Amino acid sequence: MRKSLALTFLTGVLTATLAAQQLQRINPDGLSKPATYTHVVRAGTLLFIAGQVGAKADGTVIGPGMHEQVEQVLQNLQLALKSQGADFSHVAKITIYTTSIAEYRAPEVAEVRAKYFGEHRPASTLVQISQLANPAYKVEIEAIAVLPSAIGVRPVR
Repeated sequence: MRKSLALTFLTGVLTATLAAQQLQRINPDGLSKPATYTHVVRAGTLLFIAGQVGAKADGTVIGPGMHEQVEQVLQNLQLALKSQGADFSHVAKITIYTTSIAEYRAPEVAEVRAKYFGEHRPASTLVQISQLANPAYKVEIEAIAVLPSAIGVRPVR
């Protein structure tokens, strides 16, 4: 009986470990359909979300201002999170690339960020660069989120 119980336990642990090591690549509806990367890579309870920019799914840049681009970036990030049953409270880390830290730190941009993250402020890195993939982009944000394993969230496609 003890051997059977121990074997069942070890089999469960091994199965969970292997499942956690499988990578799922997801390009959610509502986001662009990239040819060279994936928007969301899921590894067990971890979500790695590619940098989101201020453009709609068809590639149209939302506008020239930092405020409007950050709004679109966070809407895109929200779509990516929701596709996996997650929300901004699950985001552990973001990296922000911007062409202007001064514009990014404006009060109206902080309000947009607060609207999405609320009290769930992730660890954050802010980097100023000379240009993003499209010269019209002002900001790009990538994220790492952690799903609670007890919930057993399954991908939504």
